[in-house]
Amino acid sequence: MATWFTFFQTLGSLPCMSIMWLRMTFFMLCTTAGGCTDMFNTSGLLLEFRAVDFYDKINSGKMVFMYFETQVSPTISLFLGELKKSADVLKDYGILVGKINCKKEIVPSYCMKEKVEHTAFLFRGGKEFLSFDLDTVFDVNSIVSEVLFAILRDEVKYVHSDADLFVMEKSVRGKKDIVLAYVSSLGTQEHRSVMETAYVYGSKYQFILITGGPVLKHLGVHRASPLSRVWFLHCRAPNSERCPLTPMRTPLSTLNLHTFLQIMEAPLLSEVYEDPSAVPSPQFPYQQIPQVFLFSHSETEQLDRDTADTLAWRLRGLALLTLVHRKSPMVKTPVEYNAAYRLPDKGSEVKYLTLDNLDELLDLFLCNEGDEIQDEELEEEECNIEEDVSNGELEDEIVASVYVNRGHVVHMASITQLTSDDFADTVVQSGLTVVLFYLKWDAVSIAFLRSFTEVAERLADADIAGVTMSAVDCGEWTDLCAAQPVGSLPVSFQPITAFPSVLLLRPREPIQEYRGMLGCEPLHRFILLSRPASPQLLSTHQEVTSFLHGAPHPELTGYYPDRVVGLFRTHTHSGVPVFNEAAKSLQGKVLSAMLTDVLAQEWAADLAVNLPAVLVFPSWRGHSRPSVLSLFVSVDNLVSHIEAALLHPLPELTVENLPSFLNLGKALLLLFVGEEEDEIGLKQNKVLLEEMRDMLELGGERMERYLTCWIHLGRTPAGMSVLGSYLGSMPPLPALVLTHLPSGHEVYEYPPNTPIVAGSVLQWLQRVEEARESPAGMLRKDDWPPSSEFYDFLKIMDDEEPGFAKQRVSKERNEEVEEGTPQSVCKWSRCYSGMSGQSVAGRAFSEAAGSISSAGPF
Repeated sequence: MATWFTFFQTLGSLPCMSIMWLRMTFFMLCTTAGGCTDMFNTSGLLLEFRAVDFYDKINSGKMVFMYFETQVSPTISLFLGELKKSADVLKDYGILVGKINCKKEIVPSYCMKEKVEHTAFLFRGGKEFLSFDLDTVFDVNSIVSEVLFAILRDEVKYVHSDADLFVMEKSVRGKKDIVLAYVSSLGTQEHRSVMETAYVYGSKYQFILITGGPVLKHLGVHRASPLSRVWFLHCRAPNSERCPLTPMRTPLSTLNLHTFLQIMEAPLLSEVYEDPSAVPSPQFPYQQIPQVFLFSHSETEQLDRDTADTLAWRLRGLALLTLVHRKSPMVKTPVEYNAAYRLPDKGSEVKYLTLDNLDELLDLFLCNEGDEIQDEELEEEECNIEEDVSNGELEDEIVASVYVNRGHVVHMASITQLTSDDFADTVVQSGLTVVLFYLKWDAVSIAFLRSFTEVAERLADADIAGVTMSAVDCGEWTDLCAAQPVGSLPVSFQPITAFPSVLLLRPREPIQEYRGMLGCEPLHRFILLSRPASPQLLSTHQEVTSFLHGAPHPELTGYYPDRVVGLFRTHTHSGVPVFNEAAKSLQGKVLSAMLTDVLAQEWAADLAVNLPAVLVFPSWRGHSRPSVLSLFVSVDNLVSHIEAALLHPLPELTVENLPSFLNLGKALLLLFVGEEEDEIGLKQNKVLLEEMRDMLELGGERMERYLTCWIHLGRTPAGMSVLGSYLGSMPPLPALVLTHLPSGHEVYEYPPNTPIVAGSVLQWLQRVEEARESPAGMLRKDDWPPSSEFYDFLKIMDDEEPGFAKQRVSKERNEEVEEGTPQSVCKWSRCYSGMSGQSVAGRAFSEAAGSISSAGPF
């Protein structure tokens, strides 16, 4: 049986019926053999070379994939079995696969190498071309994909952003089409399929392989996805500035990808002069593609052809479009029909339609394609909101998210619905009550309600005791949300004026408000960190050790919280109340504890500090070297010093932590680094961060006026749009900018294509301070206020209840309400952050950075 490469060559040389027979035989053999991969792995072509032949083999003109066996373990035995399978596949690409038993035949330059048992080598032209850690070549798929990837590394390109893709499109415009493939990870079967196809078609198409990055958003993938995908970019004869793209809607495999490329070569539009029923069904390789027919009239022939051409682009890859000319006497279809279609599994049956809008035809194939074509992540976006968003009809991304999920019911069995009648009893009976105040008609509330219920389910699955997850519908229980007396409440809170709002309530204790991102993971972490007492009173060395290493809180496994410890001579020290209040204000963010008496004196002696003292253990530093703070009289002053001590000297900027960094009021010195494509990129990013650390050390106190940080555009793709907005265009990466200066709105860019080294950066900062550098851009002052003025609609609803006179709310009434009612504490876009995947997080990021126009989400 031939491998894929030989199989494709055979397909190209056979007549149509023979190809169909071969294809059927191929699948039958695959099925009976238990999988195609196993079929290819029976001949045992793994060669065991002798040391004397080694140099002859690597100089034979062929590439050689070689493993030097020094010992045999269960893991190595498994690898050798997979290596043997790969030998059968790689032989058709002219690659020899072999091994040398170093116990029998010694090749000094390799058998004596350190860790050679964990490495395989690829030789070309008599020299070592590349080495592979066995963790990356662990089975036949990873071996074949990684070896072909190495061979084709100059032909198969990589792009990170939409700007990179645009540059690639321009370079091939008019010459080649582009095949762009996204695989969730390298070394998989999907990666192998792409590389095998690239090996065969590499001279015909420009192949691009990506594993993530901001470019995915341009392609319609708005969140991390395990699903591999392929897009075909029609660049050979583009009719617009950007190459039109067609997604492959079948699972990524070598055969499906080959078929997809054949479909992309099909004529965009066919024309016939006979009835659709007389038109033959499509032949291989198009026989599994639906046919769509549009009817043309002689009076509007050119207009009909233009309409059909436009529709053909939108249906490309979904259906073959044929224009039927009614002026032919052979066309007998009644004029009441203007479209028809034929499905591949219905034989020659043609169904006729009367459509008012061609979008109805698109919906037929976009939303009802069948299980093979539907994609769980893109289906609703394509069918429901793609056109609305592009036309600006759904300006708010949260509203779009709710619209997508409008048919999905939120299952609220995991949370308790509270009312004015049972609110007080529930809070009293629970150690910690987490309450979500929401509105059924508010887009943000409904979107966050899903995350809230997911947190409740996670807590229940983990058997976390003492936490009651509950919700209050403020459209139903207006008195409760307005904080009006409803009996003997064990807690008191201010009227709820921003939705959704989350409060953490404990009997006879001050309320705790959640102000973090409105997503599942941040809320889950906040609740878990809020459960322990704040501060915890520790009385033994064992309790202190357990506190610092997280043993008393197994539910926090996987989290690495910051920790704060207060040391006092006695419980009655005047600084204890200040520390207690500071600890409570930080509850949910850090774990806090307090030591007194002899235990505190022993710890103070070990650390050589004077009592009283506050020890701060940042999660990024570990438990061995705490920062030591003297006690402050003011709670706010102590909290600010604790937060400063917790700050990483070179923090990574993310959507979630940006607001806290901006609150420091310092100028931001931001380093933007790209996603690492390989080990070389990873090392380059590490070197850049080391240079920034060196710069901080060299700059000393001078650098305290700046917050030096960095953004990884792979983990925080929103930073790409921020960078572009700062400078007006996308600079090459890495990029270093200085922005958010307290003295103005200027944005300065470190000279592009100049090495980022500590001394040079300090000199550049000096020139900026001396006004000898020109700004590269300006911060925008755009804002996203609420779409309408705030109304005290709870009071309005109560006024309209029976017994109250219904009246129109006048402008003067609105002004009175606004004067007497607390306003929403956060702008809509900030409240929305984290609600709907990376795009909304990016919107919040950009708004907080003051860098994106209010024209809409990027």
